[in-house]
Amino acid sequence: QVQVVESGGGLVQAGGSLRLSCVTSGFTFSKAAMDWYRQAPGKEREWVATIGTFYNAFYVESVKGRFTVSRDNAENTMYLQMNGLRPEDTAVYYCNARILRDSYWGQGTQVTVSS
Repeated sequence: QVQVVESGGGLVQAGGSLRLSCVTSGFTFSKAAMDWYRQAPGKEREWVATIGTFYNAFYVESVKGRFTVSRDNAENTMYLQMNGLRPEDTAVYYCNARILRDSYWGQGTQVTVSS
């Protein structure tokens, strides 16, 4: 059974940092491309970052230089280090695992940035 579980969200002041984790099981993590998405209230879900199977990383322009995505294949876990947080980063953050034609989503973790 596939499981994708995000954690690490919370309330932080502007300029602060958080580290999100995405722990997975039930599939071969090392073969999956992993994504972070976020959804703010009243807005569509937005892609944030991707880390590929060769550790190549990509980011939406608005988080470049502030967020860092990483993965630990031994722990079947992906991370998102978020520094310099802004109120506009407030959203539910979701992890997505893509392997072959399958896609697995977590339930999300809330990040709230106060001004």
